[in-house]
Amino acid sequence: MTHLTTDQTADDGARGPGGAVTDVAGQSFAGLFRLLKVVRPDRPIHPKGLSLTGELTRTGNPIEPSGLDWLDSPGTDTVEARFSRSVGLPQALPDILGLAVRARHSAGGGPGGLPDSASADVLFASTGWRVPGRFFLQPRLDVDGATMTTLMPYRGRKGPVLLGLRTISLPPGSLSSGEWVLGLFWARPLGRWRQCGELRLHAGTRPGDTGLRFNPLENVPPGAQTYAWTRRLREHSYRAAQRKAPAAVGRPRTRLRYGRKTMSTVSQLFNSPAADVWRVLSDGWLYSGWVVGASRIRAVDDAWPRTGARLHHSVGAWPFVINDSSKVVNSEPSRLLELVARGWPMGEAKVVITLEDRGAQCQVTIVEDAIKGPGKLMPKFLRDAMIGVRNRETLRRLELMAAGGAGR
Repeated sequence: MTHLTTDQTADDGARGPGGAVTDVAGQSFAGLFRLLKVVRPDRPIHPKGLSLTGELTRTGNPIEPSGLDWLDSPGTDTVEARFSRSVGLPQALPDILGLAVRARHSAGGGPGGLPDSASADVLFASTGWRVPGRFFLQPRLDVDGATMTTLMPYRGRKGPVLLGLRTISLPPGSLSSGEWVLGLFWARPLGRWRQCGELRLHAGTRPGDTGLRFNPLENVPPGAQTYAWTRRLREHSYRAAQRKAPAAVGRPRTRLRYGRKTMSTVSQLFNSPAADVWRVLSDGWLYSGWVVGASRIRAVDDAWPRTGARLHHSVGAWPFVINDSSKVVNSEPSRLLELVARGWPMGEAKVVITLEDRGAQCQVTIVEDAIKGPGKLMPKFLRDAMIGVRNRETLRRLELMAAGGAGR
């Protein structure tokens, strides 16, 4: 670990209004990461990657030192890396490209090299190259022509330092088929780029993903430090992303298929028999008491909850409410309730509630996904995360109502 200087410690303490802003922003990012972990428990972002190995040759900066010992000393580091797409969109769509690099040790590196027991993690993402583009993430289709930077600066003896990578040559076909050569550069936040090395990467004999976890806040290069504001923006997210996935309510969360689609699935073991839970589901006037988002019930068909019956409800918080309805598609007393829930202009969703009788207890499962409207346009991993969070609270409310005797 790099020791903090007096100036850096002071920077940590003097938060002020700017520090509060970065703190709030960092906590917000962490909250988003925790939400994404509902559907991506292992890696909320950069879910799939390609493991690469190679070496980094540092040429040094004898004429104009950067102020980072690691960059300013010539040497060669062995490297492990992971290339990935941030959001995980299909290959045909642009995405934020990421390259995480771990330099493990140095040969002939002089005073700025890495000892055998140390490592340095540097994370690069696709951005622009000039000012101000180098401070903004840019989606790209592929690495051909893409530029990548650390986005946030390191703190060196001579001030802030950004690192950047540009492709020099690509292997034919794909990154797993040969050697990928990139130039390593450094720059002041508003200054010009200066090349200080070359990175050569290739896939191993068995290409695939890696289990490595990279942390640029803890594993910084020799002579580099992190600014307090960058730590406040990033550390909460890293902790959230690398923390073990939270246990699902009642039992491990799974995802079920309904027809040919995978639907968001949440399950909970109730300390009430299936008959008590079904009484709540059978009383349409109780719908707004356990369904998150439903604000009031306007009318219930006499046939509810039989197949074809409708429940007329309002969605939203007063005075911003939308009147619509839900229809029973399939119903099996004390076992199954399948609905098409409408809430236009947001659209429609398929909701399947199943009850598994266990005597004095009941396993209740909700599977759901959008089937029509704007809600279906949201990326599925985000949609699933939002549905999962809402339905876990729905199950909590439903259990309380069943245990309290509602519907009797």
